[in-house]
Amino acid sequence: MPFDLTMRRPVDDDCGMIKLQEEVRQYGKKPSRVVVLHGGPGGAGEVEPFARELGCRGFDVLEPFQSRRSANGQVNELRSQIEQYCKPPVVVIGWSWGAWLGCLLAAQHEILVRTLILVGSGPLEANYARAIQTTKSSRLTNDERTELKALRPMAGDPTHVARFIELSDLADTYARDMSPQPKVMFDGAIHQAVWREADGMRKDGALLDAISTIRCPVIAIHGDHDPRPSEGVRLPLQAALPSAEFVEIKRCGHKPWQEKYASDEFYRLMERTIA
Repeated sequence: MPFDLTMRRPVDDDCGMIKLQEEVRQYGKKPSRVVVLHGGPGGAGEVEPFARELGCRGFDVLEPFQSRRSANGQVNELRSQIEQYCKPPVVVIGWSWGAWLGCLLAAQHEILVRTLILVGSGPLEANYARAIQTTKSSRLTNDERTELKALRPMAGDPTHVARFIELSDLADTYARDMSPQPKVMFDGAIHQAVWREADGMRKDGALLDAISTIRCPVIAIHGDHDPRPSEGVRLPLQAALPSAEFVEIKRCGHKPWQEKYASDEFYRLMERTIA
């Protein structure tokens, strides 16, 4: 199912949200100086609460939606979005798959990126990825595991997508706050095509080769309760890019912005790093 960009919410708060453009949301003033990348691939909208909160805290934020069906296509799409809606160089914050996309952008278009922040990145070497599913499964009941397996968000049913994310959050989160779940416009075709390519880049070392060429400051932020093992990010990242900084947040899962005990520390770290 392609992104439903016609279902746009009007400006209805005091956080400076600008009317949604064709493929982006902007918060604060134009042009944007901070870019927040969603995960998936194909999970447009999932970082909306994070991007919106940064806008409420005084930052000028771009939340782009990635629609291309190849990794390099998404890099080129993101480059075009930054050139159109931002004043480079910008701070790029990539969450989950978006962390990898941010790395590829910084490697190919260094002039666009002032600072790169990786949040909840997937492991950068394939051998660290094997434990993810085991950890996630151990945090769910038998019924929840069965339901999660049966759900097929690739089919594009919004109800299935929402429930899939809800169950995933149970496994990914240390202590979720009471904030509502954002509307995620998931595209299964994008996910399948881009993830197949990205996983191949991880397996053959091309991802780390690209990371090793990054010249801007890089900081990786990871929750200690994230099923994606922190050593799978920290060790390969620091081997490929010794100048990179790694910060682990306690009592924190895959989405630090919705963690009851970790979100304050996460936003303090964001504000310090973006400034």
